[in-house]
Amino acid sequence: MIHCQALQWGPPRLPLTPPLNLDLGAGSLTAIVGANGCGKSSLLKVIAGLQKPLAGRVRVQLRPREIGYLVQQQALDRQFPIGLGELVGAGFWNSRLSTAERREKLRRALADWQLEGLEQRPLAALSGGQLQRALLARLSLLDSPLLLLDEPDACLDEAGQALLWQHIDAWHREGRTLLLVCHDLGTVRERVPDCLRVAAEGCRHGSSRELIASRCLARVA
Repeated sequence: MIHCQALQWGPPRLPLTPPLNLDLGAGSLTAIVGANGCGKSSLLKVIAGLQKPLAGRVRVQLRPREIGYLVQQQALDRQFPIGLGELVGAGFWNSRLSTAERREKLRRALADWQLEGLEQRPLAALSGGQLQRALLARLSLLDSPLLLLDEPDACLDEAGQALLWQHIDAWHREGRTLLLVCHDLGTVRERVPDCLRVAAEGCRHGSSRELIASRCLARVA
């Protein structure tokens, strides 16, 4: 599904890691972990095709419109004059569903993410957790076989995180491929089979339980 060959990324002429060789199969669930600034989000952007690599290549066996990408909240303009319902509904941008089908699917997505009654609320009036659930609801409308999630648990309270992991587990059972950036190493160790550790000295890919149990990874936050 995702194939990286001698891949390097980062600011111009400043690769963040040695070359990365990585193969992630269809239906895999993998977390990207590492210290702040090590290049986790940048790697996700390179895989999504939103940022060019410095060297090497990345190949994703899908068309760009089949990739679902969850952005971080700071990428949004909270002053943009739309409501939560319009933000979530943007997930239909490439859909061929009828108006009635879209309306019903949007209703279910809002209910799934506990956002009923907030459709008209402007982005500026949303809490961080409400906005994060809206972004996740928008992603769920895409039905993408590959989901790239950049810090999907950001701003979520305990109930929101439980809801998030219910959906991640469901997407994984459906056979989708998921790659997510996460700082909660305890949750990754318990709930994500594999992880990719990104660091200046090199990247390591393997079992989450083995990598996160190692002394060198215990300090990553």
